[in-house]
Amino acid sequence: MGAPQLARLLRSQDPRDAQLTSAGRRLPAYRSLADGVRLLVLEGRVPVAARLPAERELAAAFNVSRTTVAAAYEALRAEGFLESRRGSGSWTAVPAGNPLPTRGLEPLPPEAAGSMIDLGCAALPAPEPWLTRAVQGAMAELPLYAHTHGDYPAGLPVLRQALADRYTARGIPTMPEQIMVTTGAMGAVAAICRLCTSPGERVAVDSPSYANILQLMRDAGARLVPVALADKLAGWDIPAWRQVMRDAAPRMAYVVADFHNPTGTLATEDQRRRLVDAARSAGTLLVVDETMAELQLDRDTATPSPVCAFDPAGSAVITVGSASKAFWAGMRIGWVRAAPDIIRSLVAARAYSDLGSPVLEQLAIASLLQTGGWEAAIGIRREQARENRDAIVEALHRHLPDWEFSVPRGGLTLWARTGGLSGSRIAEAGERLGVRVPSGPRFGVDGAFEGFVRLPFTVSGAVADEAAVRLAGAARLVATGAPLDTEMRHTFVA
Repeated sequence: MGAPQLARLLRSQDPRDAQLTSAGRRLPAYRSLADGVRLLVLEGRVPVAARLPAERELAAAFNVSRTTVAAAYEALRAEGFLESRRGSGSWTAVPAGNPLPTRGLEPLPPEAAGSMIDLGCAALPAPEPWLTRAVQGAMAELPLYAHTHGDYPAGLPVLRQALADRYTARGIPTMPEQIMVTTGAMGAVAAICRLCTSPGERVAVDSPSYANILQLMRDAGARLVPVALADKLAGWDIPAWRQVMRDAAPRMAYVVADFHNPTGTLATEDQRRRLVDAARSAGTLLVVDETMAELQLDRDTATPSPVCAFDPAGSAVITVGSASKAFWAGMRIGWVRAAPDIIRSLVAARAYSDLGSPVLEQLAIASLLQTGGWEAAIGIRREQARENRDAIVEALHRHLPDWEFSVPRGGLTLWARTGGLSGSRIAEAGERLGVRVPSGPRFGVDGAFEGFVRLPFTVSGAVADEAAVRLAGAARLVATGAPLDTEMRHTFVA
């Protein structure tokens, strides 16, 4: 971890306010620095066992005295977040008994639901009875496939045809040869990255964007180029995209046009047309994530044409879809729609990754698409998400009136500005108070969006209200710098 990079991450942590003690005084500089490094480690943005810069280097990069850095490092060592050896430097650690931090947004185990309100994962329970019916339909078809080797790198023909038919029904003529079935949308984006980019190449991304995809691309060696959304989350900033494509010349761009994760933004028809034109002119491959596209929550919301509708030749746009958000996260089936030559290349490269997706799950999704069960299940999903969204919005207005957000008209997530407080610190305090929420920097590049958190539409009623109560408690702790005492922990978590 170089000194300039660590300094950038640390500077991003106080968006508007300076952290104060309970007596109203500013924290000592060394304590603020130590807290900042500790939060970066706990969130996984600085890996465990990462070597930190020398005291003199960080002092120069962060514009503080070397004594301040030395005191911060000593505090981290005393707390178990730093280990040092003379002549070998210092590296990050976690205290004994603490869970290792994660860079992703993995859901909590179901058995933890009794003590923690989990707002970390944007996923809802399965829409029954349609999951059961889909699996029963798949079981009826399975004997036919059991007599084969079971490896279908491009996906089952019956599912490829059903997905192609669905695109055609949306006004996008599509052949089965333009579809590859994958293991979720993550598997789709990973396959595209392996085929279309090399380590060190630039990839432009929405800013903010989906945290797990950002980390996937980092792990693949991509150099991420963030492009901010338009003011007040009004879709894409097309002039900014044109400038990035012209100046940075990214090989690929990853965008979410429909009910964007995390902000809920819906790109307009004109923005879609202009972005495709810009990508085609720059020679940038546009990867469009449609995993939220069918989760329109407000009935009066006009649905724009799919982005690929503005690329009839298929030279500029690759579309990614998934059953995981629209239907159920446990159904790990995704797909890619692209030109046939791109699909052939993706299928050929798949021999060196996962070979194919589970046959039974593919048959279940095909059954849903062919029998009308998909539309019925999506209707249930929309009702659940709408009810949850309205409950969360009401609870936030009641308990956190100074938080700012726009109410999304679809999708599964809400993006809230936390009243000038650190989203990372609210997330840390919230988890100790019994509510788990991801902070804004997970969705940005190099520590951006410290003053935000993402809230998914996964709880309703009294649970949504209690989640807001606990977040309000976390915000008060962060605002005052008060310690979390044992009595308060028991009151909130029990």
